[in-house]
Amino acid sequence: MRKVLDLHIHSRYSRACSPELTLPNIASVAQEKGVDIVATGDFSYPKWFSHIQQELEEVDKSGLYRLKKKKNGNINTLFILATELSLVYKDEGKARRVHIIVQAPNLEAAKKLNKYLDKKYNIRSDGRPILGMSAPDLVKLCLNIHPKFLVYPAHIWTPWYAVFGSKSGFDSMEQCFKDQTKHIYAFETGLSSDPEMNLRVSSLDKLTVLSNSDAHSLQNIGREANVMDLNDPSYDEIYEAIKNKDLNKLRYTIEFYPEEGMYHFDGHRDCNFSASPKETKKLKGICPVCNKPLVLGVLYRVEELADRNIGDKPQNIQGHRKLIELDKIIAQSLNIKSRKSIKVQTIYKKMIKSLGPELYILLEAKITKVKEEFGNKIALGVDRVRRGDLNIKPGFDGRYGEINIFTDKEKKEQVKSI
Repeated sequence: MRKVLDLHIHSRYSRACSPELTLPNIASVAQEKGVDIVATGDFSYPKWFSHIQQELEEVDKSGLYRLKKKKNGNINTLFILATELSLVYKDEGKARRVHIIVQAPNLEAAKKLNKYLDKKYNIRSDGRPILGMSAPDLVKLCLNIHPKFLVYPAHIWTPWYAVFGSKSGFDSMEQCFKDQTKHIYAFETGLSSDPEMNLRVSSLDKLTVLSNSDAHSLQNIGREANVMDLNDPSYDEIYEAIKNKDLNKLRYTIEFYPEEGMYHFDGHRDCNFSASPKETKKLKGICPVCNKPLVLGVLYRVEELADRNIGDKPQNIQGHRKLIELDKIIAQSLNIKSRKSIKVQTIYKKMIKSLGPELYILLEAKITKVKEEFGNKIALGVDRVRRGDLNIKPGFDGRYGEINIFTDKEKKEQVKSI
């Protein structure tokens, strides 16, 4: 069975996250989006862990969970236990800041990890706790509790908190995870990179490529995800597919256009200045506005560590599809600035009810059907996103990129037929 998995989101208890991120809401929106298995997020936060225990029940000892029957209605979303931990420590004389995703095989294993962390660190101040622990020590801790904890680096290129980040990261997995590197089976691309960029670094070839939403709001669930063929969905089956990079099960990832990510280019947000890696090198890394070092983005770091040319590909690689969220397409087709507007969300709900989940509409629905029911312009928007016929101004230094599906002229007039 083909399933869509989003393995990294947050709860309402994480900093800068929506208070609407409750488990029933997450389950409902995930189903609307077409996400079959979604992370609980933040199981390391005691209040949220209690919420997980109260709201969810295990499905046939599978290591996957669902809303308890009396509460789930017609919602079939499954949950997988996951959290993101922020490691801040010194290594090789440098300050390191790395975000790590931890997936737990069951509630008991998660409970044991929480108990240990609660004794040593402050895990009660934020859903994504800051731990003064090294990456290798975290891996050892998890595997000592249960051999099937899955531990892997989050959004690996992000400047401030990532294994390869320009501000506080490393130059290789081995440099970060040391003798525990053999237990790292995957990595998360993050919004500002895609699999094609990561293929330029040959040392990543053996690892499974994962893409997740890192959602801080309900709206962003499923904006990146993983499509897998699972026989009888369970934690063990997901774990083995990722560990062994089983391409019979790992079909493809669903990706942001990386230019839309907040750290694709180099730049300074406050100076409203951005630059490509080539331009940054000409500037010797200095911002021409304030004369301070630029924040080096994801593309710059990829090029620093790359040992392949653009387009060079190894054999046996996972596929991927780049998408833009449906409500963004609707907003642009109507020339409305906010995807949250009532008009946009009304049409969004009608499309879901009529055509199916969001990811089905974006990936598989017939364009002629979209056009027939919701008009030429929305249909054209979906078609252009599938083909990558877009104009994108890359994001930088914490600012999302600007994607234009339609030209300025098209926004003001009727678009020609597809």
